[in-house]
Amino acid sequence: MAEAAAQADVRSRGLPARQIAAVAAGNALSFYDFITFTFFAVQIGNTFFPGKDDTTKLLLSLATFGVGFSTRPLGGLVIGSMGDRLGRKPAMILSFSLMGFALLGLALTPSYAAIGIAAPILAVLFRMLQGFALGGEIGPTTVYLIEAALPEHRGFYNGLGAATQDASVVAAGLVGVALSGMLSPQALNDYGWRIAFLLGAAIVPFGLLVRRTLAETLPMQERDRPQGRTPLGPHLPVAVFGIVMLASATISNYALDYMTTYANHTLHMQTTIAFGATLVIGSFMVMADLLSGWLSDRLGRKPVMIVPYAAMMLLALPAYLAIAHFRTAAVLFAASAGLAFLQSLGGGPMTTWITESLPPSLRSGGIGVIYSVAIAVFGGTTQLMVAWIISLTGNPLTPAWYMAIALAIGVAAMLTVRETAPVISARQNRQATARR
Repeated sequence: MAEAAAQADVRSRGLPARQIAAVAAGNALSFYDFITFTFFAVQIGNTFFPGKDDTTKLLLSLATFGVGFSTRPLGGLVIGSMGDRLGRKPAMILSFSLMGFALLGLALTPSYAAIGIAAPILAVLFRMLQGFALGGEIGPTTVYLIEAALPEHRGFYNGLGAATQDASVVAAGLVGVALSGMLSPQALNDYGWRIAFLLGAAIVPFGLLVRRTLAETLPMQERDRPQGRTPLGPHLPVAVFGIVMLASATISNYALDYMTTYANHTLHMQTTIAFGATLVIGSFMVMADLLSGWLSDRLGRKPVMIVPYAAMMLLALPAYLAIAHFRTAAVLFAASAGLAFLQSLGGGPMTTWITESLPPSLRSGGIGVIYSVAIAVFGGTTQLMVAWIISLTGNPLTPAWYMAIALAIGVAAMLTVRETAPVISARQNRQATARR
């Protein structure tokens, strides 16, 4: 009875600020743990793949980064489905615990020089566990924030979740700038990158304690339901369009996240400047996430997805052309800021749209699988493909072309789907009724 009353209170009044902070903080830490790898790809490659040329080590490191995406759909299915059966809260606690264990394991894995071939094997296994955990984190966390929001605030609450994810990029960028400024290149290779991972692991126990205080948002009657009670067939179009839209978002996102390695390895800019680009990208993404959620509640999910992504598609090539031509911090930061703002402005409403298009009994697992499949197939390969194509062609504009093609396909899908924002949908229904 007490739990039912708490759920009713959440649905009528929304989520208390302290619980928003609890979900958001855990979400941010999970993404910090996962994304930090890409910012130290060069150093990790030197640690686990010695004896190769620099490009081969980078490609092997990025391949290890990509392996983490292969297990994300499984995590989305297993832990996400758990969130639909047992509740969003236990699913979030499990995913967070697994993420912390994998992060600590990767940070403490000895180098190839110390234990030989076991080093890259352990790095790959811990990376796969990270991917499984993050795949399971997305569905319950996203659905929890949206379910706990009042209908007219769903977009903004989901924007808060997206903002914390991108805040983790800011945190990782700050850590990278600080470590690269304080340590020599050799020290950064030897142990500096491990410090960045251990900082995240140190916060895990506090995140678990906070998540234990959350109220549950999954209605009690939905728990332990018989399997197969909700038919999947009618919702398959949501999955298909969701994957296509999220594919465009994740390709553009991870192409931007590659900016640190791109500036450092391809354009040979200073390491500190390269990490500064990461900081700029994360900061502008956070601002765009909050604005995106607010706008999508008022204008609808579709226009807030379509307009920024169409603009980004047109601006990607000129932005990268300027970066590659001038190779200065000012141009790098300005171009990164503009692309990052557009990327997050258009990306936020996608998961809101998917959640609103699915019934409660499919939301956590559905979001987890749809999101993770898109990320695994397209996000996990983006940085590796970009680096490989650059190594083959020597063309520094490769990230721009890769991004623009993905965005064009994503915009086409966005134009096709129906509007789901409650306020906009109700207005459209009234207008349709009046015309009849």
